Amino acid sequence: MHTVAELGTGVPAFLAKLWKLVEDPETDNLICWSPNGRSFFIKNQAKFARELLPHYYKHNNMASFVRQLNMYGFHKKVSVELGGLKCDKDEMEFAHQFFHKAHPYLLEHIKRKIASSKSASQDAAHAPLKPELMNKVLSEVRSMKGRQESLDTKLGAIKHENEALWREIAMLRQKHLKQQQIVNKLIQFLITLVQPSSRAGGLSVKRRYPLMIDDSNRARKQSKLSKPQASPTGPIIHELDASEPDLDSEYIVAE
Repeated sequence: MHTVAELGTGVPAFLAKLWKLVEDPETDNLICWSPNGRSFFIKNQAKFARELLPHYYKHNNMASFVRQLNMYGFHKKVSVELGGLKCDKDEMEFAHQFFHKAHPYLLEHIKRKIASSKSASQDAAHAPLKPELMNKVLSEVRSMKGRQESLDTKLGAIKHENEALWREIAMLRQKHLKQQQIVNKLIQFLITLVQPSSRAGGLSVKRRYPLMIDDSNRARKQSKLSKPQASPTGPIIHELDASEPDLDSEYIVAE
């Protein structure tokens, strides 16, 4: 008989206790090895669950014990006798490829199955929610709804502001076009003032501007002339200054 200490520290407690149960000759009336040592039998399930399970696993639930066997890869066998199936409900046989009599070192190769994420999610989905967890979820949902409504309101305000900005931009563009047209007209008008107004024979003719005579010289010359004599019928005679070089006579008749 191999004790639990001989199995090594790498063997899970469930497997070590199961090995001790099967190896103990005092429990052969309830659990024992098969004749070939590659499986074990559980006899009288009710008595096994009532008398042995509480001493090793601290419970008397046979279904939980079988579920643990399945989690470690044990499978239930059905014996064949005399060409027919013999299924005794009060006796079960389990086997595992690394659970052999006189080979306790193989127990280290037995690993517990890892629950898949899909089955775990299904179990979580079917598990009932606690009231406090439900209240927490509802509170978070209300908070998310409030934040969503606030975001919708801000988004609507931003949309209206954007539309107003686009309208203002369109108006500014129209004003800019009008101002550009006015500036172009002013430039064209100034160009027409600077450029020659007419052309003769393909040659440009400059516009003659009157010469500006100094007003002081004109006033000086006019002061030398005498005031005219008023005559209703005859000509007007002006007395000339003797200093005038261009005049041949003393008097000039102005009509």
